[in-house]
Amino acid sequence: MFTGIVEEAGQVVSFQLGAAAWKLIIAAGKTGVDTAVGDSIAVNGCCLTVVQAAGGRLHFDVLEETRRLTNFSALKPGALVNLERSLRFDGKVGGHFVTGHIDGLGTIEVLEPRGQDYYIRVHAPAGSGRYLIHKGSIAIDGISLTVAEVAGDVVAVWLIPHTIEVTNLREKRAGDLVNLEFDLLGKYVEKLLARS
Repeated sequence: MFTGIVEEAGQVVSFQLGAAAWKLIIAAGKTGVDTAVGDSIAVNGCCLTVVQAAGGRLHFDVLEETRRLTNFSALKPGALVNLERSLRFDGKVGGHFVTGHIDGLGTIEVLEPRGQDYYIRVHAPAGSGRYLIHKGSIAIDGISLTVAEVAGDVVAVWLIPHTIEVTNLREKRAGDLVNLEFDLLGKYVEKLLARS
């Protein structure tokens, strides 16, 4: 479980197909401190298990399905990825509950400064607009954000400069893919109502 408060943007060292799985190596700063094998780290919002941690580098095995269903398929050495360690019970919850299970890929339509803030509009997968609520929560590449606008399957949010500075959004452009996780509560409510 995560909160969507990104700790830092790590840098992809390599992402290659190995004998048993895709191998992802990320250079991390504070996220790598005291991280051990078996720990969960959200990488662009996707929950991955650390299989090796040494020298400021985190190693992960990535399933083919995970690579196919996330923006990992576009990862190249040097790319920035958002990193967050899993929630500790004695820690703060500053965002919203994020599971690290990606619901789908969105395409950035607009990402631009507007005044001192930034505006991002993302086209989500068809039919996902039912999970988007004005002033509700969404995780974009693992970043907990508040929905500002909804139009069908298109969602827009406002970003403070700090979010741009500490996340991979500083590298993103219109047309880029982002991982989306919709609010967990909305998905449960939908499931419960469907059984009524």
